[in-house]
Amino acid sequence: QVQLVESGGGLVHTGDSLRLSCVVSGRSFSSSDMAWFRRSPGKEREFVAGVRATGPVRYYADFVKGRFAISGDNAKNTLVLQMNSLKPEDTAVYFCAARDTLSSGTFLRSERYFGDWGQGTQVTVSS
Repeated sequence: QVQLVESGGGLVHTGDSLRLSCVVSGRSFSSSDMAWFRRSPGKEREFVAGVRATGPVRYYADFVKGRFAISGDNAKNTLVLQMNSLKPEDTAVYFCAARDTLSSGTFLRSERYFGDWGQGTQVTVSS
């Protein structure tokens, strides 16, 4: 049984940092493309950051470039999202997602290309 379990969300102030983690079990972390998505109130779920199983290139949505960093620890089957300089508009439920690696070509960012999902962790940024 595949499980993705996120943690690390919380309530912070503008400019603060948070570190989200996603522990993966039941599938091969080292052969999975991984990503973070988020759903803000009243909005569709959107891509935040992603990484191929083969690495090392990271992919980011424009609205988080320079502030967020995605990384993976194969030994711990854990995906991390380091979030710095948080803004109120970053308030959302953040989801971890996985798929069998698409090892070449454009990194497909749509949620429909990811089959395994975590339950989400709430991030709230107050002004």
